[in-house]
Order: sequence, then structure tokens, then C-alpha cells
Amino acid sequence: MGKAALVSGASRGIGNAVAKKLAEAGYDLYLTCRQSEERLTEVKKELERNYSIRCVAYTCNMGDYEAVRSLFKEIPDLDVLVNNAGISYVGLLSEMEVSEWQEIMDTNLNSVFYTCKLAIPLMLKKKSGRIVNISSVWGNVGASMEAAYSASKGGVNSLTKALAKELAPSHICVNAVACGVIDTDMNRCFDEEEREALREEIPADRFGRPEEVAELVMQIIDAPEYMTGQIITMDGGWC
Repeated sequence: MGKAALVSGASRGIGNAVAKKLAEAGYDLYLTCRQSEERLTEVKKELERNYSIRCVAYTCNMGDYEAVRSLFKEIPDLDVLVNNAGISYVGLLSEMEVSEWQEIMDTNLNSVFYTCKLAIPLMLKKKSGRIVNISSVWGNVGASMEAAYSASKGGVNSLTKALAKELAPSHICVNAVACGVIDTDMNRCFDEEEREALREEIPADRFGRPEEVAELVMQIIDAPEYMTGQIITMDGGWC
């Protein structure tokens, strides 16, 4: 039986780049997105055509437990889980609606709990597994005007460390990548002047590429089992 991986938020950006790297390595894939069904279907066809792997695409709100539970009923076996689904909110906390806060927490943090809860039994059967959570430098240090996003990613970091301790005896590794500014659609909310100011703050003098994050994710997946519970920052020296 081949290796299988689930990647959330795989229609574009980091999730798409990770899916391609996993397909290159011969993994059969379960891919999700929240809205871009047509785009995700294109990704599925491309990966199957180029890498001769089996790929299944699902439109799923990863912040909805019942939706995620239904998704996992279709997954009989899993070796790797990459939690990438995420959304951002830029604005003052005092002006944020409670519903907006809840959506950030559901999508960025609760979704990680849901997928881990359901993936763990599949990995325990094999006494092996790799869980990689895509986090953010703002989960490490916090960001003004992004309090909810920072809180959700800080939660992901803490969950990563705690769950790694729970699962280490079962040979299941849990790690996270704390990304800096990666050139994805999430950062298209900034205008050119803002993007230029942001770039100037980064010692590497550029935004990161999704493919670079994907390379690091694959290195984590292939790392020795003794590496677990780590929050690995990838930000061009920014924070």
C-alpha cells in the first residue's frame, strides 16, 4: 500500500506547493479547499497526470467539525497530515466583530484540533505518522492589527508542542513551520507601497516563496523521528 497524505487549503499558495512536493515523492493525496472547487479539481488532475498518483479533492470548511468528520470517513489510511488552511484579519481588535473572531479561530486553530483528533487513530494503527502545522511568525511574537490571527497561530504553536509530547511514545511526530511573509494571495491585501515597506524590513530583501515552505515541510516529514515538538521559523531573518 502506498503512502497517503492530507493537505488542507491546497488549491493555491503554500498548500498547493506542498501537495506538488508530496506527489513528487509518490504520496497519494487527499486535498481540501473551502471555496475554490474548480481550481482544486484542476490541481487534482494535474498531479495525477504528472506524477501518476491517486488524488482526491474535497470542498470542505475545515473549521466545521461535522464537515471534517465526514471528510475523514473517506480516508481509510493516513501517513502525513499538513494543516495549512488559514485566513487572516487585519484591523483593530476593538472594531472586530465576535463572529469574525470566531471564524479566525475556527479556521486557523479549531481546524487543527479537528484534523489531528481524526487523523491520530489512523496513525496509531501504523504506529507512525507525521503532522506538520503551517503557522506564522505572528504566533511567536504577535502583530499589531492582527491580534486574532496572532492568537490563533500562537494556539497552533502551543498545540503542536503539547501534542508532540502526547504522541512521541507512539512514533508520531508533530512539528510546525512559522512562516514569515510568503508571496501568496493572503498578502495581496496590501498595496504596492505597503508591500515594499514590508520587504525593506526583511533582511533577505524579499518575500518567501511557497515552494520554499514546501521544501521545508518535506524535510520535516523526512526528518528523524527524534525531531518533534519544534516550531521552525522561516522568515528570511525578519523576526
